[in-house]
Amino acid sequence: MTTVPNILVVDDDEELLLLIKRFLERYDYNVEVAGSGAQMDAAMARRNFDALILDVMLPGEDGLSLCKRVRGASSSLPIIMLTAVTETTDRIVGLELGADDYLAKPFDARELLARIRALLRRATQHQTAANHLPSLLFGNWRLDLSKRELRSKNMTLVPLSSGEFELLLAFLEHPQRLLTREQLIDYARGPAHEAFDRSIDVQISRIRRKIEADKRNPEMIRTVRNAGYIFTMPVENAP
Repeated sequence: MTTVPNILVVDDDEELLLLIKRFLERYDYNVEVAGSGAQMDAAMARRNFDALILDVMLPGEDGLSLCKRVRGASSSLPIIMLTAVTETTDRIVGLELGADDYLAKPFDARELLARIRALLRRATQHQTAANHLPSLLFGNWRLDLSKRELRSKNMTLVPLSSGEFELLLAFLEHPQRLLTREQLIDYARGPAHEAFDRSIDVQISRIRRKIEADKRNPEMIRTVRNAGYIFTMPVENAP
């Protein structure tokens, strides 16, 4: 991540874009704005960004489609989706497509700032820790903290979004312990984050599809009914 983070905000509300840009620039972020998918593509072709703020409702290609496309090209770019306050389905679909977080409109700009800071702070913290603990091993998998990569035993790369990485790391740092959804949100996103149970469920489902031998009968991440989840595998440090 660059010294001064580069943030791209995509929304077709010009007034909102201007407000967000001015607000974030007060806190020393470099901010570019785009009103459509085409403008987003042009901005991303010009420079690398440290986070993407993406509205669901856009003219032409909508935010969910853009999220899927961006995630396919960049597994680690943090993505925060902006959704209508009543559209729970959009939030769930966005998380299924690889978004790391969501914020319902209307929102306080300070809340958006807090979400961005949390995503970037966790990336920096784990990068620092990775200098001392490069990889974690579990089963036939290796999670490389320095590169934020998941690889199979034969070194096949399995892409993880930033949110999936943080959630999997939370499990690996607390193996063979019952973790509630609230604890997982705390570990993976920070204590100030509002709990939305389905967001954790959705991202766990995505992780299971990537690491479990039998996705219908998961053995690594087990559900404890009405309680939470347990990561059952032993975890080892590796150089």
